[in-house]
Amino acid sequence: MKSINPCRFYKCLADDTRLKTVLLISQATEACVCDLMTALALDQPKTSRHLAQLRKAGIVQDERRGKWVYYKIHPDLPRWAMDVIENTARNNGEYFEGAMSTLKCCQLTDNC
Repeated sequence: MKSINPCRFYKCLADDTRLKTVLLISQATEACVCDLMTALALDQPKTSRHLAQLRKAGIVQDERRGKWVYYKIHPDLPRWAMDVIENTARNNGEYFEGAMSTLKCCQLTDNC
């Protein structure tokens, strides 16, 4: 992966849905599209469109498992970008706590 452009990184995360998605994935280590749909209360096309933008920006990486796609923070994400994500999640739990609770519940029940 080539070095991520800071402007593109911040523009991508300036969207509420994409920011919450990245925070959820970072805290859960990985997440399936179906679980993210439920946690964010979005339909599949909208969820996938946001994830595609995050993937295109080099922020997340996908892996197909059967009919579902799982996402995780891109392992080659620069340390400065990872620090931004980790600090944002650590200091703003109330921003995405409802979605995180739903995501954890989905992952425990294996809705996919």
